[in-house]
Amino acid sequence: MAVELYKRLHGVIRFRSKLLNKFYCMYAIVEIAGQQFKVEAGHEIFCNRLPDAKGAAVEFDKVLLVDNEGQVSVGAPYVKGAVVKATVLADDARADKVLVFKKIRRKGFDKCNGHRQKLSKIQIAEIVLA
Repeated sequence: MAVELYKRLHGVIRFRSKLLNKFYCMYAIVEIAGQQFKVEAGHEIFCNRLPDAKGAAVEFDKVLLVDNEGQVSVGAPYVKGAVVKATVLADDARADKVLVFKKIRRKGFDKCNGHRQKLSKIQIAEIVLA
């Protein structure tokens, strides 16, 4: 009886996963400040520091790929007419500290340096195709 119940539940789970795979979200691969990000509308991401102030609206036109409900547009190198619109939420965010430790054994030399990268937090408003 337990095996039959498992088979029934397993069939339902497989059926649901097939339905979920048919649900597409529009996303894009965009180049922001020298790095590539996969973005969707409404997502918040951290990128290298942007010159724009907090609350500013920014547009990124270096869009490498756009997937619009299963229709994929790949640029060579960029998709023409595609723009990603975003808003700067914070321009003073900082990444986790990275420690750099150097040591030369038997010489009494050791040095520890730390570094925190400055970041901007942006929220993707929309992906526009022309």
